[in-house]
Amino acid sequence: MDSFTATAQRSTEVADAVARHPERFRVLTGERPTGALHLGHYFGTIRERVRLQEAGVETFLVLADYQVITDRDTTAHVRDNVHGAVLDYLAAGIDPARTTVFTHSAVPALNQLLLPFLSLVTEAELHRNPTVKSELEASGRALSGLLLTYPVHQAADILFCKGNLVPVGKDNLPHVEMTRVIARRFNERYGPIFPVPDALITAAPEVPGLDGRKMSKSYGNAIALSMTADETVAAIRRARTDQDRRITFDPERRPGVSALLSTAALCLDVAPEELADRIGDGGSGELKKITATAVNDFLAPLRERRRGFAADGEIVRSVLRRGNERARVIADATLYEVRQAMGTVY
Repeated sequence: MDSFTATAQRSTEVADAVARHPERFRVLTGERPTGALHLGHYFGTIRERVRLQEAGVETFLVLADYQVITDRDTTAHVRDNVHGAVLDYLAAGIDPARTTVFTHSAVPALNQLLLPFLSLVTEAELHRNPTVKSELEASGRALSGLLLTYPVHQAADILFCKGNLVPVGKDNLPHVEMTRVIARRFNERYGPIFPVPDALITAAPEVPGLDGRKMSKSYGNAIALSMTADETVAAIRRARTDQDRRITFDPERRPGVSALLSTAALCLDVAPEELADRIGDGGSGELKKITATAVNDFLAPLRERRRGFAADGEIVRSVLRRGNERARVIADATLYEVRQAMGTVY
C-alpha cells in the first residue's frame, strides 16, 4: 500500500469517527488574505468548514496575514481583504460563537512556537516540500526565509490550539505530514504535549477560473463572492471561448468553454456534459448567459446576507476581537506548556 492510499484509508476512518463523535475533534483551517474570496474558495473549503461546524466539530479559522508576505513585498490591501473575508465567512454560515476566527498578527504566542519547531526539521526537508517549490516557481522571486519555513509556520497554526484534524485537498497533504513530523519529534524530545493531527481529505471539486486555469486571486480569473450580479455578468461575458457553436465539454481542447460549463454545472448541481447537451448549438452567448444566471442565482442568498452584515459597521471588528482574544488565551497556555517541557520557565 503506497503512502497516499494509506492516508486516504486513514482519512475515511477519521471521517467516520468525526460523524460519530464530533466533540472529540478540533480543526484548524484558514487562508492567506491576499485578495477577495471567490467561488473556488466556497466550493473548495468554506462549505466544508460550515459542515464541520454544524456537525459539532470545534473549529479555528486563521486569516494568515503574516503569510501574505511569503511571496510579495506589500501588505497594502491586507486589512481590506481580512474585512471582506470575515463578511464572506459570516454570509456563508460561519458562526463566530462556534468557530474562532482570528489573525496571525494578533496572536504572538502562536508565532513564537515557530522557534522551537524550526529546530525539529532540516533544511533539506523544507526544500523538498512541494508547496514551497510551487509557490517559489509561481512568484518568480528569490526564496525568502519566510517562504522556506512556511510549512513550519502552518504547523504552529495547527498545533497552537492542539488541533487534531485538518481538512485538506490531496495537494496539501505534505503540510499535514510536516505537522505530524513536528508533533512527533517534539513529543519524543520534550514530552507529550501535542496531538499528532490527522488529515481529512475533502472531495471538494476544483473550480476552474474563467480562462480555464485554476480559479485564483493571482490569475485575475475568479468570480468573487462579493461581486454584484452585474459585475458577475460582465466578468463572464469577458471570458474567452471559441468559434464553435456546438457546446461540448472538453477541458483539454476547449478550456474556456469547459470552464464555464463546470462553473454553471456546480451551481446547478448537474454534470457539465449534461449541461453541454442541453445548450447544444446555442453557442458561447447562450453558454455565458446560462452560466451568469446560474452563478447569480446560486450566490444570491449569500450576497444578500453579506450586504446585511456589511451594513453593521462593528460586526467584523467584534468577530475578530472575540476570536483573537480566545486564540491568544489558548496560544499563551500552549506556549507555557512548551516552555515548561523545554525547561525554560524561570
